[in-house]
Amino acid sequence: MNALDIKQLKKTYSNGKTALQGIDLQVKEGDFFALLGPNGAGKSTTIGIISSLVNKSAGEISVFDYNIDTRLSMAKACLGIVPQEINFSLFETTIEVVLNQAGYYGIPRKLAKIRAEKVFRELDLWDRRNDISRTLSGGFKRRLMIARALIHEPRLLILDEPTAGVDVELRRSMWDFLRQLNRSGTTIVLTTHYLEEAESLCENIAIIDNGQIIEHSSMKELLGKLNVETFIVELEDEVTDLQENKQYPLHQISANSIEVEVNKSQNINELIDYFSSNNIGVRSLRSKSNRLEELFIRLLSNNNSEEH
Repeated sequence: MNALDIKQLKKTYSNGKTALQGIDLQVKEGDFFALLGPNGAGKSTTIGIISSLVNKSAGEISVFDYNIDTRLSMAKACLGIVPQEINFSLFETTIEVVLNQAGYYGIPRKLAKIRAEKVFRELDLWDRRNDISRTLSGGFKRRLMIARALIHEPRLLILDEPTAGVDVELRRSMWDFLRQLNRSGTTIVLTTHYLEEAESLCENIAIIDNGQIIEHSSMKELLGKLNVETFIVELEDEVTDLQENKQYPLHQISANSIEVEVNKSQNINELIDYFSSNNIGVRSLRSKSNRLEELFIRLLSNNNSEEH
């Protein structure tokens, strides 16, 4: 069964702007799925339509086979949404925010308190349960948003930039929580600008650009398409007369560092041998960006060049 099934989804706003151009998207039950794209690509519009906050122009959406046009209440019961914007009451205590959310789903107060304690402890919020929400840091406000979305135990959780503005330590702990949540059976759809996050967490991926899905595959298959990787080579000494190399395109970015493109068919050891044979000492070598980031940029660049 698919947790989410989108067919020919279109959205044109009243000002004539087309946000979605007939996208198809399937997310299998139990998946950890990444929906990536640049700003304005259509990610948030898609999530808005799934959650019924935005009206679609055409197309069909089903959540666990519940069509949102004919069985919206059943679809919503399966769905938890964590939007980009902080949208809970800042003047309630954190526990009240979550308990009041449970009331919207008809969850008895006694059961809601049990569930709230469980999710608060998992998200390290229990000691802050009586704090006024506006006093929380940005990172803990994000955690509270997730706790609120989970109180009715949804089968599908959609996270729209859940770690935006969160420090590295807190982000990593949230990753661990989300992995455990997914292992327990919750299907997760993640949008993020931290491509390292998507590569680390997600099994499958779709990339949207200009309202169109330009890639839809497993993470493993997608990364296998990366034929060229760019490395930054830090040198031990300054080099002023770098020789042109046709096998490895070199670009000097400072006196002590070089940018080099390496094809997947090439052996990185041959690059090291090249520097050694030219008496160039190498201090370190690192990837310029993570693999998904490099592929993401290349896909968007190719897509935009084809449209023009």
